[in-house]
Amino acid sequence: MTSLAEFSTNFTGAAVPDELVKLLAFQDEHGFESYSECFGLLADDKGGLRSWSSDAGFLDQLMPFAQATGGGSFYALWAHGAATASELPVVVFGDEGGVHVIAENVGQLLRLLTFDVEPMVDHDGVTYYKAKDFEPRESAGEYRRWLATELGLQPVDDPAPLVAAAQQRHKAAFDAWMAQFV
Repeated sequence: MTSLAEFSTNFTGAAVPDELVKLLAFQDEHGFESYSECFGLLADDKGGLRSWSSDAGFLDQLMPFAQATGGGSFYALWAHGAATASELPVVVFGDEGGVHVIAENVGQLLRLLTFDVEPMVDHDGVTYYKAKDFEPRESAGEYRRWLATELGLQPVDDPAPLVAAAQQRHKAAFDAWMAQFV
């Protein structure tokens, strides 16, 4: 269980997004990885980011906050052009390579989580694929209800349009920024 104080260290002086404060409480009640496959909020020391670049300009602009896959991929907020951390684009760093903007903001990531599969991340892109023998996480239904009730956000049946919208809005700027460091 990650405390709010521990989790707050991820956000380098910014206020923790309210949506993530609420999700951390939900996760404490229901369990890590219990509501979306392989996902969990955690305190992060930026060790995974340092494997990409140790440049302070790189590390200062990214705030890792969640596990994305069972293999070591993770989600981070990119401090780029938003007034609050809730409004920052969400990026996934793949454990086998590949870095991609996947959500325009925290709310969009929380909607993606309702698809209840871990992302497949490679150098060319990121996809969310649901196998025919898919079985939902034990708290997936509670998460979907919580998201609608607590945050007024609806689940997604197809994550691709949300990812495409985020990429259309932020990919070029993120890729140009990232090229300075990697």
